[in-house]
Amino acid sequence: MWMAAGVDAEDKLDAAAARQVLRRSARLLRPHRRRVVGAVAMVVLWTCTVLAGPYLVSVGIDRGIKEGNAAALNLAVAGYVAVAALAYVTNRRQIALISRVGEDFLRELRIRVFRHLQRLSMPFYDRSKAGVLVSRMTSDVDSLAELIQLGLAMFVSNALLLVVSLAVLTAVSWQLMLVCAAALPPVILASVKFQRDSNEAYLEVRDNIGNTLSHLQEGIAGVRVVQAFAREDVEVGRFERGNRELYESHMRSVAISAWYLPVIELAGWGTTALAVGIGGWWVHQGALTVGTVAFFVLTLSNLFEPVQQLSQLFNMVQSAGAGLQKLYELLDTPVDVDERPGAIDLPETGDIEVERVSFAYGDGPTVLRDVSLRIPAGARLALVGPTGAGKSTLAKLIARFYDPTEGHVRFGGVDLRDATLSSLRSRIVVIPQEGFLFNGTIRDNVRLARAGASDAEVDDALRAVGAYERFAALPDGLDTEVRERGSRLSAGEKQLVSLARAALADPAVLVLDEATSSLDPGTEALVEAAVGRLMEGRTVVVIAHRLSTAERADLVAVVTGGELVEVGTHDELVARGGAYTALYETWVAGTGAEPVQ
Repeated sequence: MWMAAGVDAEDKLDAAAARQVLRRSARLLRPHRRRVVGAVAMVVLWTCTVLAGPYLVSVGIDRGIKEGNAAALNLAVAGYVAVAALAYVTNRRQIALISRVGEDFLRELRIRVFRHLQRLSMPFYDRSKAGVLVSRMTSDVDSLAELIQLGLAMFVSNALLLVVSLAVLTAVSWQLMLVCAAALPPVILASVKFQRDSNEAYLEVRDNIGNTLSHLQEGIAGVRVVQAFAREDVEVGRFERGNRELYESHMRSVAISAWYLPVIELAGWGTTALAVGIGGWWVHQGALTVGTVAFFVLTLSNLFEPVQQLSQLFNMVQSAGAGLQKLYELLDTPVDVDERPGAIDLPETGDIEVERVSFAYGDGPTVLRDVSLRIPAGARLALVGPTGAGKSTLAKLIARFYDPTEGHVRFGGVDLRDATLSSLRSRIVVIPQEGFLFNGTIRDNVRLARAGASDAEVDDALRAVGAYERFAALPDGLDTEVRERGSRLSAGEKQLVSLARAALADPAVLVLDEATSSLDPGTEALVEAAVGRLMEGRTVVVIAHRLSTAERADLVAVVTGGELVEVGTHDELVARGGAYTALYETWVAGTGAEPVQ
């Protein structure tokens, strides 16, 4: 029995949206049109074989048995065997071709979506939930995969079989077809009711499955807390209640199918009885042949089985269509920080100029206002200020993760919006506070900075940050698998790999979210030394969480309330007695550090 997950009301496609999805899907299928044509040809041929079988039976009865023509009977039997063999071959080929086209379509769609997700800018990820994006590549694609793997071949073949069967039965005897059609209205009404009720029931099942999985995930993730407070029985009770709701929703969906399927069976039996009864009476009157009645009885199943299966496939098709629409909407999402036509490469080196920059995240409040700043090439700038002041936002604008709402950010006299993205990412590299590693080896993760780098260049990058000996001493050396998110390495080791990436990229500008602020004191010195090596000869913008970093910087910029309130050297700002002095005195008092004289 074909069962499909329900879809939310807002996910249902209206006629216009469905046509748009179909047109766009047809464009994506153009490279596969030869296979599509082949699949359609196999469907048509298979439909002909399904109808040819009953026709040969009628010929065998009328000309072979009734007329006593052995040659006609033998020919009908041989033809039936040949048609059965052809039906096997065409059915197998249509399933293979439709599935091949569908899987190729899905593979290319996944790649398109993932490539677009990689291109989308930080503003998109600010306004999007990670869970929703993951669901686009999982549940929405899964709904398409389910249709392609299970239902598409059946949907196409049954739809064609239903239409052709109606046409052929009407052509053979429109009178008998009119009698048998008396059962179609209740079947159609029952199918419409089944689609509506089953859609609601499967939606409820899907929601309860989600709740059950959520309880399961919560129970496993929080098992230490549960056991610490002896809450096992309470949690089991919660799970039992959710599981009972899932069971009841499943039973409601079963009840709907249990009501609908017998209706179709009853309609099939009823029309068969009408065909045999009235058809037999017309045979006695000489209006029909026995073979024609037999043809009707055998072909009528081609009317009701497709209706039943198409009704059960309806939710699957609806869900897949909604999933396609969501994926197309994602593909249509514009890139906020894109490369302009005619963009130019940034110069190798140059000053960074921030000119009257203001910025707001989306439709939110302004978080930076009228900021102007100049960072000479090779200088080290520390951005300091309270949490939420706008330090990180200013650093992201300098790296062009965002474009300013007003004003300009330039490197070497070139506005970053006029620069090619390849030159921008090679000149300005950002090192986050926590190093993120991908599943793979240490060498693979360093090479992320430059795909074509040789092993020797990777080794040199690790030596540049003083980390080569540490990783080379591991049992598998630089070929050590770091596992998912680098779980095999410590926080400090992950940060060293992140710094080695930057060394391999060899940028002109480094933007750092203080790389040692989350490390233990034992690892901090090692990473701090690596950062020091990496800074040599480069322009550096560091978000300073501790003012010991600001003490060693060439320039300090104080950001408070979204405004740049002070710029100068550490000594100048301390002597000035302004906002930086207050921050520095508070930091010294809190850490017990000796003030720099």
